[in-house]
Amino acid sequence: MTLQTPAATRPGWPLVTGLLALCFVPVLAGAIRLTELTAGADVTPGNARFFAAPLPVVLHIVAASLYTALGAFQLSPRFRRRRPGWHRAAGRVLVVSGLVAALSGVWMTLFSALPAGDLGLLTVFRLGFGSAMAVFLVLGLAAIRRRDVAGHRAWMMRAYAIGMGAGTQAVTVGLWFAIYGAPDDLTRQLLLGLAWVINLAVAEWAILRGRRAARVRS
Repeated sequence: MTLQTPAATRPGWPLVTGLLALCFVPVLAGAIRLTELTAGADVTPGNARFFAAPLPVVLHIVAASLYTALGAFQLSPRFRRRRPGWHRAAGRVLVVSGLVAALSGVWMTLFSALPAGDLGLLTVFRLGFGSAMAVFLVLGLAAIRRRDVAGHRAWMMRAYAIGMGAGTQAVTVGLWFAIYGAPDDLTRQLLLGLAWVINLAVAEWAILRGRRAARVRS
């Protein structure tokens, strides 16, 4: 799915930089949460559930941060071509970290004492998209094992789109807040769900664009 166009022959740093910028807010928020847990911050009603079961929280933050940051480089075609060994090694790390991020997120959704504003529709979103991310990663791994490179890239792009949901959520919620003020619980949940939908739509567009380019070359 490598496009032999002027855009594809450039190093791809604008794409990498944009993805790193998108994941900056959730990575920063995760680092702050880890600092609270490791530095022994005061337990409050807002963070009590994290102190009650810190292991899945730590696993989720570390794995999701690694997955989103490292995955940004995997989407650069030239980076993949110039460093195939690095791409394969990083891919193994990404599959493991992505599965840990997805499954720990599902675990926390099922077993943590979530605040009232996170119950209902948002619970369905988190369980659905978290499970889908894990399934997509497994399908991507299975595809590359049978030498289906195009299928592998498509499934991995879909999984990465879901993994980047927190970054896009910062944008959707932030824009709503800037225009309309603080959203109510239902609106906030819909905005969070919309972010995952946007990411998957962009991923599908990129996948279809790559397939069309491959057909033109053939």
